[in-house]
Amino acid sequence: MNSANTGVNIAISFHNVTKRFVEKEAVSSVTLQIARGQVFGLIGPNGAGKTTIFSMMAGFLKPSSGIVEVLGFRAGDTAALSSRIGVLPQDALLPSGETVGDFLTNMAALQGFGRNAKTVARDALNDVGGGDWWTLRCSGLSHGMAKRVAIAQAFLGEPELVLLDEPTAGLDPRVAFEVRQQILKRKGRSTIVVSSHNLHELEEICDAAAILDRGKIVACNAIAELTASNEELHIQLSEGAIPLEAIRAISLVTHAAFDSERGDLSVYFKAGDVDSVMFEVLTALLREKARVRGVSVGRGLEKRVMELT
Repeated sequence: MNSANTGVNIAISFHNVTKRFVEKEAVSSVTLQIARGQVFGLIGPNGAGKTTIFSMMAGFLKPSSGIVEVLGFRAGDTAALSSRIGVLPQDALLPSGETVGDFLTNMAALQGFGRNAKTVARDALNDVGGGDWWTLRCSGLSHGMAKRVAIAQAFLGEPELVLLDEPTAGLDPRVAFEVRQQILKRKGRSTIVVSSHNLHELEEICDAAAILDRGKIVACNAIAELTASNEELHIQLSEGAIPLEAIRAISLVTHAAFDSERGDLSVYFKAGDVDSVMFEVLTALLREKARVRGVSVGRGLEKRVMELT
């Protein structure tokens, strides 16, 4: 199977894929398409099937039934895909006896970069801010440095597709932020799939995501659609009159309700210009001298996942 047989704008396709381990069905009849150039999230609780789906994308596992296509080829087709895919498995360990430079150069050589392996390795290390680490032994790296070296390995040679499993797990907030910036910097240059439990992180970096529960996809859409960020507004209030009728009369608004116990005003509206709706709602509130403590758009990815799993 080659790229002539699949959509040119699709990076990954799952066609009715099931994966069984002995009698346990880890993934059940999953159909999924991920567009080229997207940052795509895999979301779900432990046991939802994220790691199994990730491993089938990477070619580490074969489906029990169904077809997994990656960049137009069957997943696991090493000859066709070796230099086109970068992978960061969860808790990937670096070889303790090698220097950073030797490790990355060897990995680049294994991916077919030949004489250019060292240049490709240096470029990838510089890109994660580790240019000074070339001669350091992997065993002497801090956890944050090691994670960035592992990410440099995944992005060797600007691959078309990069698979990242829990890329910021165990990192302190500053290093996690830096890792997210590395991912965002490559947005549009590569298709990036991120499997993570960090929902706030995925909401920040992803264009779209699939939410899994017990081996099935229960929702799959753009992040804005999953979180209803174009259709829902929440305003936290501490005092003042709540002009519900005036808010309900605003163009595009379909419903408004106030929870007095939580001090939460919920405004629902037809998809459209969220900024204009927000401006009109806040104007109506301030006119009544309501004290606004906070404003959030959408229900948030965390709440959406809790509703579905």
